Amino acid sequence: MDENPAKIMQYVTTGEVHSGGIETILNSGAIGSCIVITAFDSQVKVGAMAHVILPGKSPQNSNSVSTRYAADAVEELLNQLFKQGAKKENIEICLVGGANVLKRENDSIGKDNIASVEKLLKELNLKVCTKSIGGTERRTTLFYIEPGSVYFTQGGSKEKLLWKYEIQI
Repeated sequence: MDENPAKIMQYVTTGEVHSGGIETILNSGAIGSCIVITAFDSQVKVGAMAHVILPGKSPQNSNSVSTRYAADAVEELLNQLFKQGAKKENIEICLVGGANVLKRENDSIGKDNIASVEKLLKELNLKVCTKSIGGTERRTTLFYIEPGSVYFTQGGSKEKLLWKYEIQI
């Protein structure tokens, strides 16, 4: 969807968290067992995206990027939004991913990621508006912050609207 070609595209790869204002488009690229979290405060028109690889919290004394883990990524996502004026009570969330793309019988990483992220968001009392999770097909996510639109693909599908946040004036 070409909502506005003059925008700044930010790619959010695995383990990263990015945020921005109305000039920003956040793009996840390919999502397999990972979970992509999009968050939006419609009153100040800021949004963020986290591309979570692993459930739980990063181990202490680890050299790995902490935002690869669900708890650390959610914390960083919220910190970035709060620095831009967002308020917790205004933040709405969409979730995409958590698939078993390799179709392995005992592969639970996608389900574990889903469970970890959903548990964290529930504990934080954050509103999940919609989600496209599970299954066996890869996905992508594109978040246009200005209009508050989240698009996704699943498998080989064309981009389709997942959610349109209601902009507060």
